[in-house]
Amino acid sequence: MQMLISPAKSLDFDSKSPVETESYPEYLDYSQQLIDIAKALSPLELSKLMGISDKLAALNAARFQHWQQPFTSSNAKQAIFTFTGDVYVGLDVETLNVKQLDYLQQQLKILSGLYGLLKPLDLMQPYRLEMGTKLKNSQGDNLYAFWRSMLTDKINQVLSKQKNPYLINLASKEYFSAINYKKINGKIITPVFKDWKNGQYKIISFFAKKARGLMVRYAALHQVSEPQQLQQFNLEGYVFNKEQSTETEWLFTRKQD
Repeated sequence: MQMLISPAKSLDFDSKSPVETESYPEYLDYSQQLIDIAKALSPLELSKLMGISDKLAALNAARFQHWQQPFTSSNAKQAIFTFTGDVYVGLDVETLNVKQLDYLQQQLKILSGLYGLLKPLDLMQPYRLEMGTKLKNSQGDNLYAFWRSMLTDKINQVLSKQKNPYLINLASKEYFSAINYKKINGKIITPVFKDWKNGQYKIISFFAKKARGLMVRYAALHQVSEPQQLQQFNLEGYVFNKEQSTETEWLFTRKQD
């Protein structure tokens, strides 16, 4: 079983990582190709391309210029301790122990527009390059063209070594679209999280994102090895809604005051 999550726009490079264990992204040579393309763009061009403010464009232009190999603990930080968005709030990785962190290193992958696929302890340098960015490259007009074949092959390679070739999709639609799911050699399960609001269950973005992280946390806490064990997920009041679930889409609902 493998789990997939999206990265986050918000990053923390100010605080020190609580662990020294580190690994390295597999596709740094490909990341370098994208960096070389991005370096040639002005802040104004980045602003238009990425739909961000002039201030953010200037920040990320500087990040692209300063990005360099080799990655070390002095110029990079482990991905799982760097991303700080809603998913990572739910995951709360700083409170996991060594055994649980090792579980994540083996069972979790983070999709990335710049790095392709990251293991939790892979070192990364600061960047902003969302998967949906239409950055022209050697493979096509966008990052999907650049990464799709490579990531699909890699996930199949990882799944081929698993006792149960299941892929638990906890990524956003934007990021999961970087994979050719029709060519995945395993069963894909997509958990969906809904909260009760105005008389019905709805997907509420913040809560749904946090719940994805909570499910990853649950898997680490319980050392989940069989996908069916995830149906027992119950953190922060969520319960498995068997009646409204399908074979490939599992619904978890929460009804609170």
